[in-house]
Amino acid sequence: MATVQIPKDYKSLLGEKETEHAIVMIKDFFQTQLSTALNLTRVTAPLFVQSGKGLNDDLNGVERAVKFPVKDMGDAQMEIVHSLAKWKRVKVSEMKLPAGFGIYTDMNAIRADEDLDNIHSLYVDQWDWCECINKADRTIEYLKSAVRKIYACLKRTEFFIYDRYEQIKPILPENVQFVYADDLQKRYPDLTPKERETKICEEYGAVFLIGIGGKLPDGTIHDGRAPDYDDWISDSGDGHKGLNGDLLVWNPVLKQSFELSSMGIRVSPESLKLQLEERGCPERASLEFHKRLLNGELSFTMGGGIGQSRLCMFFLRKAHIGEIQVSMWPDEMRGTCEKNGIHLL
Repeated sequence: MATVQIPKDYKSLLGEKETEHAIVMIKDFFQTQLSTALNLTRVTAPLFVQSGKGLNDDLNGVERAVKFPVKDMGDAQMEIVHSLAKWKRVKVSEMKLPAGFGIYTDMNAIRADEDLDNIHSLYVDQWDWCECINKADRTIEYLKSAVRKIYACLKRTEFFIYDRYEQIKPILPENVQFVYADDLQKRYPDLTPKERETKICEEYGAVFLIGIGGKLPDGTIHDGRAPDYDDWISDSGDGHKGLNGDLLVWNPVLKQSFELSSMGIRVSPESLKLQLEERGCPERASLEFHKRLLNGELSFTMGGGIGQSRLCMFFLRKAHIGEIQVSMWPDEMRGTCEKNGIHLL
């Protein structure tokens, strides 16, 4: 159900024209920083993939993909991507990139079943990236190293914006903190996962929460994650599981945690089998993508997505993602925003 939060006394720090200019600056600057930090080459990406191949991101397994038939292909069904989580792995494998190098691309998606609010839209835009790695690099420390590089890109972008708009003060802490989802659950057992995130982000400012999708000690999961891209079942060491996570920051406008990125070491043939079984969908092993992975035809990789509109929303201190991107919103939400000084594009 659509909901909207109205921050008290909210006033945009930039007008509409300044906002549009700033969006371009942030996107141009950040993607250059990201590609340099992680040795990524830009590639062109699809807006849709063919149904039944296992290439689309299934998110939590219940969201419907937007589909359409193609007349010149015998009415074969295509579906708008939810993300490029699996497509990227095929791409870097076919490019035969060496370990330590990868790709990034502009991903545009439609998520028709999204619950619309200040930070969730029908339209999703992000930088999807994927790096080839050695099998020996499938470790939590290798993932943490990538997180630190991405966080350094965020810090540089924050200063870049402050240098041009002095009213937007830097707030990111010097370092990102690493926290395991199971430790967070033990620390705040009576809170919901979202409430736990808000507590820890308010304390640290920036957190990489490890182990998204795997079972917590009480049998629940912190948040949903499909079983066929991130590895959330392998041991990460020190009694924990999970080689993936979410990069969260404290949002001073909405007074809550704010996810900027989801990323992880991608599944091996062994962890894919285990995760398909745990999620009760072993039949996916017969899909084209999954068969190629199980047969060892795809490179070992690490990858993720970084929200473009989310990033701009955070750095420009906006209250609603609709102040950054053009999408569709319920009339009631539009009216409420307009009355409270939130201008939706």
